[in-house]
Amino acid sequence: MPAKKSKKGPTKGSGGKNRRSLEGKSGTLPAEQRHWYEGKQRAKSAKADRAPKGGAPKGGARSEQRSHKVDSDLLVGRNPVLEALRARVPAKRLFLMNSLDADNRVNEAARLAGDQDVDVSEVTRAELDRRCDSNGQPGAAHQGIALQVRPYEYATPEELLDRARAADEPALLVVLDGITDPHNLGAIARSAAAFGAHGIVIPERRTAGVNTTVWKTSAGTLARLPIAQATNLNRTLEAFKKEGLFTVGLDADGDVSLPGLHLATGALVVVVGAEGKGVSRLVKENCDAVASIPITAAESLNASVAAGVTLYEIARLRAEQG
Repeated sequence: MPAKKSKKGPTKGSGGKNRRSLEGKSGTLPAEQRHWYEGKQRAKSAKADRAPKGGAPKGGARSEQRSHKVDSDLLVGRNPVLEALRARVPAKRLFLMNSLDADNRVNEAARLAGDQDVDVSEVTRAELDRRCDSNGQPGAAHQGIALQVRPYEYATPEELLDRARAADEPALLVVLDGITDPHNLGAIARSAAAFGAHGIVIPERRTAGVNTTVWKTSAGTLARLPIAQATNLNRTLEAFKKEGLFTVGLDADGDVSLPGLHLATGALVVVVGAEGKGVSRLVKENCDAVASIPITAAESLNASVAAGVTLYEIARLRAEQG
């Protein structure tokens, strides 16, 4: 009797479900650029040596993995992360997806993080997605990379005064009243640093605070220019005046013209208000003078532009006197 022919069909396959796992992890950074890996392995070995025999306590590792306390900003995307590291924004950790397609930006970001002693962690896509969601950026296009920025440490108005006294030049402080756009805050900080200001004061509430947008817009100048928070701007201005500083507010209807401002060569506080609203009434009344910038082609200037023009004029007048 002839043997029966086998009716065996095609071998059952994965149907594409496991194709990515078979392909492996593409685009991983070369070993020589993964500077954090050796230290990571040493820490892992040390942790294993310290672990008690019999395994970890029940639920220990799993509960630790679930918890994620957000205490700082998370900057995502290859260009923003690279720009922040180039500007030396104070950062805690660089997250790299462990199967990302690396390019020159990722390689440079990893190198800069190593140079700046920023921790580097390789994480899965799911973990990076979760961190973006927890940081208020659901669905963020992180492109496989994210930077955890340290919380900004604000100075006090008194510390700004001490810094100004220590300088071999008249004090120059900038007070912002109602600036809510972080781009404006960053741009004003950049101008303040460029033209010799000793610091910036902002209110504690209803104003833009220092975040990753401010760091980027300021091009890293916040690393050398302190920003202080004040609980009450009027009381802070009064304290500055008692220390011998004159206060000048900026307003389109000012009683003096900015060019040739006679107060510029002494210890000075420049008060900048929000675009449109300007300096608030009570703060304006607390100023020794209100200056206006002569303009012809527009009704008003952006707050950061007005601050830059004013600070330039003050620097010019001081240079002429010196």
